[in-house]
Amino acid sequence: MSSDLANHGPLLLPGTSSVGVLVLHGFTSTTASVAQWARAIHDAVDDAGAHPGVRVPLLPGHGTQWQDLAEQPWQAWRDAVDEEYWALRAQHDHVVVCGLSMGGALALHTAARREVSGVLLVNPALALVNRMARFSHLAAAAVPSLEGIGSDIKQPTGLESTYDRTPLAAVAQLNVLMHRTVRMLPAVTAPAVVFRSDEDHVVSGASAALLAARSGSEVLVVPLHESYHVATLDHDAPLIEAQSREAVQRLSRGGRFLPGEAS
Repeated sequence: MSSDLANHGPLLLPGTSSVGVLVLHGFTSTTASVAQWARAIHDAVDDAGAHPGVRVPLLPGHGTQWQDLAEQPWQAWRDAVDEEYWALRAQHDHVVVCGLSMGGALALHTAARREVSGVLLVNPALALVNRMARFSHLAAAAVPSLEGIGSDIKQPTGLESTYDRTPLAAVAQLNVLMHRTVRMLPAVTAPAVVFRSDEDHVVSGASAALLAARSGSEVLVVPLHESYHVATLDHDAPLIEAQSREAVQRLSRGGRFLPGEAS
């Protein structure tokens, strides 16, 4: 575990506009990987100058030690996200769900089951680059963990706060989440923006293609030419932040979530 990992807990940015935003971090990571993104979204104001409410939960099994993550079923992540969703629905007319990597899968899983007004995704995890990951449920008993997968960042000084080991039992649960989310994509009807890195060493490019082909929503894919997987901490972070802020601001002002016509 990184020495400062435990300090990167839940983030709550209160707001009074009609929009509430849920921002979800990735597998083995913490809220630090998406905090800057969340703060940029919080700067989206409506015509009265009100900010959206933004919640960034620390998902179960994260922010402590990798052994804790190994004990979590995928439903624990889903239920934690549901709790945050309902907290936002109690205060806002519209909810936007956002996620990086596994957080993207959870955002889509939520959008398929709940009423949401928009989806913002950064390299969502619906398929992994490492095809051997699909056998993690078989290997977990013999090999509890492997080297960590964090900090896939092109920027030389970029560093993600994450576990230095990846528990295979948790990878098996991630596989279940991804499989179930892919099956539920036709139920996703909210407009979605997918920020997709040209080069990603963790999540397969098939993830964005699956969403575009199978979801029931308008999907705008925004290519990221200068970032790897953790693009929220990479060279393209300003682009992600600006376009996300603009989408939420359009929604809060009664406009379209997507800019113009999306494909």
